[in-house]
Amino acid sequence: MIAVSFQTGDRWTRERVAPLIDHTLLKPDAKEVQIEALCREAATYGFAAVCVNPVWVETCAALLQGSPVKVATVIGFPLGASLSRVKALEAREALRSGALELDMVMNMGWAKMGRWDAIEADIAAVVEEARRMPGAVVKVILETALLTDEEITVACHRALNAGADYVKTSTGFGPGGATTAHVSLMAETVRGRARVKASGGIRTAERAVRMLEAGADRLGTSASLVILDGLPGAAGVSLSR
Repeated sequence: MIAVSFQTGDRWTRERVAPLIDHTLLKPDAKEVQIEALCREAATYGFAAVCVNPVWVETCAALLQGSPVKVATVIGFPLGASLSRVKALEAREALRSGALELDMVMNMGWAKMGRWDAIEADIAAVVEEARRMPGAVVKVILETALLTDEEITVACHRALNAGADYVKTSTGFGPGGATTAHVSLMAETVRGRARVKASGGIRTAERAVRMLEAGADRLGTSASLVILDGLPGAAGVSLSR
């Protein structure tokens, strides 16, 4: 049963929001049966992508063959502290396995040290691998809960310089998730040059809509079905199972 406790109007319907969601399962104890269910749900509801750990990319690519749903995976996850050449290798192997979207984690320690040139080069190493694969995109995870507004702004500019397609708020494993303030700041900073993905703590329809209204172009969440069930749909049918 749908219970919308906030006003979405006609703008944020299930049909509009579903293609903006990366249906996510990044738990370290994820099992193959859960990955299979993730892919079925993504294909059924028309999500943008499934986002999984690299070990599951090949499985997802096979399950989603012929579907418009993309396979996204994570690089340097969740700490961002891998060597740049290791991140590049991870990206190369993920692309070979069937991923088309790479969510890479920025080195937060370097950000705190002001090593922005190193961060830009780190991102560029992954972008270079992605550009070898037509249609591949790179999303740079900033882990905004660890950064000041100034650091977020600089990180966005450096991601742009390196050729990133998206900047993303959070890993979901850090001290905090997406906030509307951070999403708005990121959207304003990259306006017209890259997109914004909000992730971390987005578990309700209301929170999802708040992120979209703040400027997010994509949402990363493991609560995709709950979110859709909280939104109005063309047929007014519940997704509850």
